[in-house]
Amino acid sequence: MVQLTLDQASIIVDTAIAHARRSGLKPMCIVVLDAGGHMLALKREETASYGRVQIATAKASGCLGLGFGGRETARRAQTNPAFYGSLASVLPHGFVPVAGGVLIRNAAGTLTGAAGVTGDTADNDEQCALAGIQAAGLVADSGAPAG
Repeated sequence: MVQLTLDQASIIVDTAIAHARRSGLKPMCIVVLDAGGHMLALKREETASYGRVQIATAKASGCLGLGFGGRETARRAQTNPAFYGSLASVLPHGFVPVAGGVLIRNAAGTLTGAAGVTGDTADNDEQCALAGIQAAGLVADSGAPAG
């Protein structure tokens, strides 16, 4: 089994926060889960608002549970709101179907985990996740259409 390492997860959260600070974004919270949904790393800026840990975790968890990045889960949730609305109570760490939840793959395309970022707009959250995953030498799968 290919595993996401603690060192890689640490690079992801640290780079995501650095990206947010350089971009002048609101205070962030970043969580990295391994492919089994276990938390490897979490950082919450001290001024990030209440509930950010749970939101970031639910973004990452939902992506893992469904096998899609946040953008694809958002698209699917719009077409079947009853089903996707029920997932928050079914998945062990919740479900938030928006950008900012990003699957993490290795160079061969094997799923190794997911990152969840929250604090600013969903698009800005996603950009922080993408920066962190790239810095760790991994491949981000945001669920955005190819091309």
